[in-house]
Formats: sequence, C-alpha cells, structure tokens
Amino acid sequence: MSIPSKKQQTLVLVSSLLICYLVAFIGATASINAKSFYSELSRPGWSPPGWLFGPVWFCLYSMMAIAAWLVWTQEGFRAHQDKLLLYLVHLIPNALWSWLFFHWHLGAISFLVIILLWTMILITVLMFWKVKPIAGILLLPYLVWVTFATALNLALWQMNPGLLS
Repeated sequence: MSIPSKKQQTLVLVSSLLICYLVAFIGATASINAKSFYSELSRPGWSPPGWLFGPVWFCLYSMMAIAAWLVWTQEGFRAHQDKLLLYLVHLIPNALWSWLFFHWHLGAISFLVIILLWTMILITVLMFWKVKPIAGILLLPYLVWVTFATALNLALWQMNPGLLS
C-alpha cells in the first residue's frame, strides 16, 4: 500500500478527532445535570471533584483519536479493520455509560456497561500496541481512568441505593 498523502492523513486525523468529540458531546448531553446529581451522592473520600471530569475526558478523547489515527497510518483501514472496528464499537458503551449513570440513574446497569467498556479498552490497547506501540501507550491513561471510574461507579452505586437503583 502506498503512503497516505499529507492531505489524507490530515483528513483522517480530523475525522478521528471529530468522532471522539461527537462521542464526548453525546455523553455530555446526558450529563447536563451531572454536577447537581453528583453533589447529591454520598461519595467515598477518594472521589474526585466534579470539575475534574471534563478536562480529563477532553485529554483522553484527544489521545484516543490520535491512537486510532496512528493505527490507520500503518497501511490504512483495511489492513487493521478488526482493530479499528473494535475501537469504533467501543465508543458505544463509552457514550452510553453517561446516559445510564447520570441521566437514568441506573447503578447496576452502568456498572455492567463500564466493565464491558473496560474490557474493550484493554483489548484495543493490546491490538493497537501490536500495530504501533505508541498507539497502545496513548490508550493507557484511558484504561487507567476507566479502571478508576469503574471502582468509583461501584462505590457510588453501593453507597447510594436510593439514588442509583
């Protein structure tokens, strides 16, 4: 396969960023009342302040988009279709989680979905790493954050059975 032109590379990078930011927007739409809801919850002492989530997610989505782009630059979509499709599919539970937790207040289901998300991220990290190690490395902070978010989801669900049915 030929090396993609600078124009193609730029187009795919911008598209990758836009896809991630669209997923962020979908999740943020569900989180419009997240600040007030989060403040109502009994939280463990290790829970972060609500203002931290937005900046962290912006950085993570940017890194995710760059990681996918880096995989694409290694011979294109067809050469890594399985990896890039898994990456794209994993964005569904990523966006869905905010709706389940913040909008519908479903603690158990959101916990199951975040476990699924974590598993898909881990597989994606390993698959991306095999193609281009830096792509896998760029996803490691995302895996760490979702690991933390999984523990926080469980703790919040257990501490707030009346608010997170």
